[in-house]
Amino acid sequence: MKSPKRLLLRSSTAKKRLRVELGREANSNTASRVPDVTTEKKSARKKLVLLKDGEQACRNVDKPAQRPSSPLPDDKEAKNLVNHSDSSSPAGSGHGVGSPQKTAPRSKTFTKEDVAALKARLQKIQDQGKRATVPSAGPSPASSDLKDRLARARELGERAQRRKEEKLAQKEQSAEEETAAKESENAPAYQRYHTLAQDVPPGLSLPYKYKVLSEMFRSMDTIVGMLFNRSETVTFAKVKQGVQDMMHKRFEEDHVGRIKTVYPSAYTFRQERNVPTFSAAANRSSYQLTVEPVIEEGKEKNGVRPTLSASCLLKRRRTFHRNLVDVVKQHHKVFLASLNPPLSVPDDKLTRWHPRFRVDEVPDVQPSPLPRPPQTDKLTTAQEVLDKARSLMTPKMEKALANLALKTAETGVTPEPQEQPPKTAPAPPSVLKGVSQSLLERIRAKEAQKIQAAMTRNPKQEERLLMMSRLGELARILRNVFVAEKKQALVMELACSRVAASYRSALSAVSAPRCAAADLLREMERHLRLLAELAPEWLTIHPVRKDFYLKLDKTVDLSVIEEKLNRQTKEEEKQ
Repeated sequence: MKSPKRLLLRSSTAKKRLRVELGREANSNTASRVPDVTTEKKSARKKLVLLKDGEQACRNVDKPAQRPSSPLPDDKEAKNLVNHSDSSSPAGSGHGVGSPQKTAPRSKTFTKEDVAALKARLQKIQDQGKRATVPSAGPSPASSDLKDRLARARELGERAQRRKEEKLAQKEQSAEEETAAKESENAPAYQRYHTLAQDVPPGLSLPYKYKVLSEMFRSMDTIVGMLFNRSETVTFAKVKQGVQDMMHKRFEEDHVGRIKTVYPSAYTFRQERNVPTFSAAANRSSYQLTVEPVIEEGKEKNGVRPTLSASCLLKRRRTFHRNLVDVVKQHHKVFLASLNPPLSVPDDKLTRWHPRFRVDEVPDVQPSPLPRPPQTDKLTTAQEVLDKARSLMTPKMEKALANLALKTAETGVTPEPQEQPPKTAPAPPSVLKGVSQSLLERIRAKEAQKIQAAMTRNPKQEERLLMMSRLGELARILRNVFVAEKKQALVMELACSRVAASYRSALSAVSAPRCAAADLLREMERHLRLLAELAPEWLTIHPVRKDFYLKLDKTVDLSVIEEKLNRQTKEEEKQ
């Protein structure tokens, strides 16, 4: 039987042998696990070994030979930390007892709280990855907001473009107005205020430039009639010289074109050559502008050639004047349509222009084109030159001309005119601020009605109104004459002479500027008869034999008579 001491030695030897084997196995396992940690970073998650209370875990992880230059992501770093903690165990903390190798330095100790924080961090990283990968089900509010901003930007761009176009239109309009104002300012005063300086009664007067054109037509018609009646070919050179001698003003083809615009059927214009000029300066073979009058009655009777008689010239002159008045009426109609409120007066009832219509600022007549001499061999475009001289040009010159023709064709395309925005109504002036719009409309309507009645009034009615406007002052003078004479009745001739001598101006200055004394008495008699007609209860006329006597009722108040005359004058003006 073996002794217990011997058994104890055997057991201790066996334990030592077991410890040595376990140390060798641990060394071999540690050597095989260290490269796994460094190389297999993307392997599956390993089992976490939780430490017991009071125990400390050590890791002996050799540093990798080469570290990446860029830092690892958070999830990768957390996985590596977990793997390192898994590889550090008590069995693998050293290489064994008595091992000659150096042990690795101890790593940081992980507790339960650290592991829980790592797990929460991993879960957060995974949730963020899922949110980034899962697409949105519907349109996000950011995209709708972006679309709204884009629509708003487009709307603002269109509004800015419209404002820019409006500004350009206003600039063009102001430039046109400034040009017209400069032209009117450059014209001399005797042309700008020609209508105001006339001593004729107001009516359908013509602007100064239209009157000059009428005189040019009269002179031209006279020269053409003289040459035509002599069976001579009428050329523009002959007419030009004759008109300039008559009017002492320049006469060009432009004036002939304006005459053609106003009276198109007055002449027939042609381009003829081989016309005898009797001048060494003019070439007979060249084309000349010829003028032939159109005679309405002018058909040959019994082989007799018609002539331009004096009555025919007068008729043509009146027709030309009537056409000029029609041209001014068209501009006057446009002016009436631009008023507030707009007016409409028939042309046949119009007897005078609107008071605010500036007659002398009417635009000039546009000249009509006259016949031009035919140009058969004249080349106008580069393409025609290319077709004409293709055989005479080098290829280099031909290519250059082709490019020039293309550029000419591109620049010749006119852009489409842009539609201007409608003009807004002008704002009321600051003086009328606070006045009701209905009151302004009623006042404007009454003013328009009054002006329309004045424009359509016939000359006889106008003369009657002028006489009625003088009756108030004449009634006071006549009563003073009766008081001074101390008589109940006066002879018409004596009363007229006394009243005419006391009146402030000549009554017939409008109708007859240089009238005699008899004409003055006759004009005063007309006024007194009109006064007796309008106020029969105050003034009466009694014929006695060959004379007429005036009888005045001095008991009637003169202010009542003046008020009655003013009321009747206003009623006549409204008609």
